[in-house]
Amino acid sequence: MTTTIAPPRRRHRTRSGLGGPLQGWLYAAPTAVFVALLFIVPLVVVFQMSASDWPLLGGNRGVNLPDNYVDAVGHRLFWDSIRFTLLYTVITTVILIALGLGLALLVQESTRWKGFLRTAFLVPSALGLASASLLFYVLYSPIAGPFADLMNSWGITFLGSPSGALWSTIFLIVWRYAGFYMLLMLVGLQGIPDDVYEAARIDGASRWQTFRDVTVPLLRPTFALTTIMCVTGSLLAFEQFYILTKGGPDNSTLTVVQLIYNVAFQGQNSLGIAGAISVLVLAALIIINIFQLRAFRRPEES
Repeated sequence: MTTTIAPPRRRHRTRSGLGGPLQGWLYAAPTAVFVALLFIVPLVVVFQMSASDWPLLGGNRGVNLPDNYVDAVGHRLFWDSIRFTLLYTVITTVILIALGLGLALLVQESTRWKGFLRTAFLVPSALGLASASLLFYVLYSPIAGPFADLMNSWGITFLGSPSGALWSTIFLIVWRYAGFYMLLMLVGLQGIPDDVYEAARIDGASRWQTFRDVTVPLLRPTFALTTIMCVTGSLLAFEQFYILTKGGPDNSTLTVVQLIYNVAFQGQNSLGIAGAISVLVLAALIIINIFQLRAFRRPEES
């Protein structure tokens, strides 16, 4: 009896097996190049500027550390811009999140106007912030605005006083972003299982108790996302104030990013001091975001 030994099977490297890791790197390459060119390289340049004597014209003139940071903190408008930016951030964040949740609860109900209301609230989000700012600049104008005669007869100036300029800009931001935050809140509401609400109704919970004890706790991840986005966007506010107020009147609406712009391209023309302020703002954003993530962490995750 003869036994036949089968020849060893050759292992063929398939096309997919050979190119698997390579394909992954190729897919990730465009994003990696995009991030490197638009984030990492500018970040390195900003750090280099913050440590150098770097005027707007003339290039790097050598190391100037820590003088740039001392001059940045000692700038006459630095702390005023910090206070105003924080005030604007707190007011905008509270209004947008509260209004976004209210609009989401409104359009969540199955009514015949649900589709129309969702579209109407979301339409302003499709308009660019700069375009929206120009639109409101015309609306607020006492010369060319549609309410010019009424404003002149009543002595109203939307942008002529510090409080008026602040609230006029906040109204623009709320009009522009309320629909967007409504959409985020609506996604969070739709992610809550109906069984939870059914159990609350069986237990005899009222609508307010259901909202307080069921909806709000289960919206914690959505609150975390919206708060981080709103706080970060508000701390970096620039276009709306630059177009509407130019930081006025009397630098009362000057934000930190506007101060960076003014130091770099107007007045001092110092990219070194502007870079130092940028680094300080970046560090503050990282700390604030870490604090927010810890604050919205579930007790069991802590």
